[in-house]
Amino acid sequence: MFEQADLKVHGKGMMALARMSTRGYPRVGLVVSKKNVKLAVDRNRFKRLVRESVRLRQDHLPSVDIVILAKRGVQDVDNETLTRQLHGMWKRLQRDAQAVSAPPPPHGVTRDA
Repeated sequence: MFEQADLKVHGKGMMALARMSTRGYPRVGLVVSKKNVKLAVDRNRFKRLVRESVRLRQDHLPSVDIVILAKRGVQDVDNETLTRQLHGMWKRLQRDAQAVSAPPPPHGVTRDA
């Protein structure tokens, strides 16, 4: 997944890698290392918030396999900010996935920006 990601989206204290899928629904995986988030309670809080965010937005997310990587300092971000960051990441992921899956324009035709 790390080498074959179609999309990359960054947020404060985290990064999402995604690969297009034909399953028809999004799937999410989490990588939260002890090295980056020391306390188990902080790792579990992060995972819980990400899962809840995906659950609430799953109808709007494209059919992709997503891996969320927690970076150092994510434990210092409060729940509200983390939820807003995730919401913004899902919007960017949705937009980028549409751009990747859109067919290229015919030869000689340019897209309007």
